[in-house]
Amino acid sequence: MKHSESPSNIYQIEKTESHPAPKFGRIGVVLVNLGTPDGTDYWSMRKYLSEFLSDTRVINLPKLLWQPLLQGIILSTRPTRSGKAYRSIWNNEKDESPLKTITRAQCEKISARLSEAHPDIAVTWAMRYGNPSIKSAIDKLSAQGCSKILFFALYPQYSATTTASVFDKAFEHLKTMRWQPAIRTSSPWYDRDDYIDVLAASVNSKLATLDQPPEYILTSFHGLPQKYLEKGDPYHCMCVKNSRLLQERLNWPKEKWLTTFQSRFGPAKWLQPYTEPALIELAQKGVKRVAILSPAFVSDCIETLEELSIEAKNAFLEHGGEAFTYIPCLNDEDAHMDLLTGYIQQELQGWI
Repeated sequence: MKHSESPSNIYQIEKTESHPAPKFGRIGVVLVNLGTPDGTDYWSMRKYLSEFLSDTRVINLPKLLWQPLLQGIILSTRPTRSGKAYRSIWNNEKDESPLKTITRAQCEKISARLSEAHPDIAVTWAMRYGNPSIKSAIDKLSAQGCSKILFFALYPQYSATTTASVFDKAFEHLKTMRWQPAIRTSSPWYDRDDYIDVLAASVNSKLATLDQPPEYILTSFHGLPQKYLEKGDPYHCMCVKNSRLLQERLNWPKEKWLTTFQSRFGPAKWLQPYTEPALIELAQKGVKRVAILSPAFVSDCIETLEELSIEAKNAFLEHGGEAFTYIPCLNDEDAHMDLLTGYIQQELQGWI
């Protein structure tokens, strides 16, 4: 093959009358986020939670022990509570969760950026749990002639419970395909200088709108059972480094900066310190103003819009705090979209 040949010329296939016309030669990119229910009603929430909590990457217990408990007590009560939380932040105009709205917007903007220089690239999006599914994204790209696909997990930090679970689900469907595309998986970017720059700019932009600066800043990351860290999951270390690099870039006093973990589930010990108890302790000590952000998420979702911006805020104010500032995720901000587009282009080196 000459170096001047385009990717669509890599395969030379002779079509026979008995063989369906193959489609090949394009490059596909799947942006994958965590997940979302289709609705806030009991059955939509039950279906979503059942899929999420049945993932052995998330709940690492024997199925014979876990499934009766999950399908019985837990899924009899939790969907109602979760549905109420989702209703408080639901995008009623589009009848979908904010995570779905934002991820779609991210896909559209990244696709537009990539197509300017690489018109043969097709970009789509999927959810690890819920819809659109990873399976549907793979089938969509294959139908468009994508013989090479990059799975780009939208998690700045790696964890087996998130990033690896996305890739597991992709491989699960790939095993059923007669003609698999060549594939690549993405790398985490929690400590990259340009990411820290964009994150710091977002924090500074929000703080500039306040009448008074916060006394403390908290970075709250999604929690993980402590035993997962002990088994070798690098997530905790990546979160701590991510937080430290941001604190240093902002030149914020170390003693006025906290790294915490949220979203506990079940009685087991999770990564600490826990976000809400940390906020309550600060308020009880006389701290009146705090700001909080969650670099674990690239898109605002139930964990940020409800758990932090509503529940954590109320806990802080009820115990003596006076000003609680939630700093949004980077979402589909232009600087963030430029950043992720650049990372995708790097992951596609040699293909484009």
